[in-house]
Amino acid sequence: MSRALIVTADDFGMSVEVNEAVEEAHRKGILTCASLVVAGDAVDDALRRAARMPDLGVGLHLTLYGALASHAEPSRLAPDGVNLGESPASTGALMMFSPRVREAARREIAAQFAAYGKTGLALGHLDGHWHCHQHPAVLAMAIEAGRTLGLRAVRLPYEPWRFSRAVAGTGNLPRLAHALSHWPLAHMMRRQIAAAGLRTSDRFFGKTDAGFVSQALLERLAAHLPQGVTELGLHPATSTWSGPHAPPPGWAQAEELAALTSPRVRAALDTAGIRLIRWSDLP
Repeated sequence: MSRALIVTADDFGMSVEVNEAVEEAHRKGILTCASLVVAGDAVDDALRRAARMPDLGVGLHLTLYGALASHAEPSRLAPDGVNLGESPASTGALMMFSPRVREAARREIAAQFAAYGKTGLALGHLDGHWHCHQHPAVLAMAIEAGRTLGLRAVRLPYEPWRFSRAVAGTGNLPRLAHALSHWPLAHMMRRQIAAAGLRTSDRFFGKTDAGFVSQALLERLAAHLPQGVTELGLHPATSTWSGPHAPPPGWAQAEELAALTSPRVRAALDTAGIRLIRWSDLP
């Protein structure tokens, strides 16, 4: 077996600062994919950049809460027309137990896939803002909506404990707690993805370190990457922006961009014999 790494930037189209980072990290660094927010404030700018980067793998970054919902038509998920609250827990509970909310979510998911289809971009993969697609009902609805666009791959945002600890160089309790609490959900996701005949990675990195993936962390990732396919998910930007959908305070997004374009990181991957691939490269 070989070792392959998919490097994905989330929030493409959310702001010009993110779009600038995606282009720089793809052209000058190791970024292979980006996940598009179809209702992002800078989605038109993102589409122009994607058109001149044909080797960039683009997919849909589904947004149901904590970010812009679809502007293809007024959002049906919330009275303010923007999102269904900020809490994954409360939102997930509503979708699980309320048929009315679940149907609203279905319409919103369909609208976002339809908006993506109008971009003319190939649908390389699916993932979710704050990993909203982990919700079993959301994933099922997204798979159904994505079939018409040729959806082939889905992010499975699970960091195995031993792998995550080895890369981070520490055995802190939050990593262990995250792995233990998310294993049942990851197991269910993997079964849903396989049953639909879709592809996913063997593991994920960047969830517990979201907003703080440094050059040192990427060098350790190269040194500890297991056999198979790993996805690295990041949130690079040339600078942190303000506004209602800005990232959490303190995120080091410019440092993530620096890590992605670091010659030392590229050299570490080359030395380890790690192939950089896109979601569409999966067999």
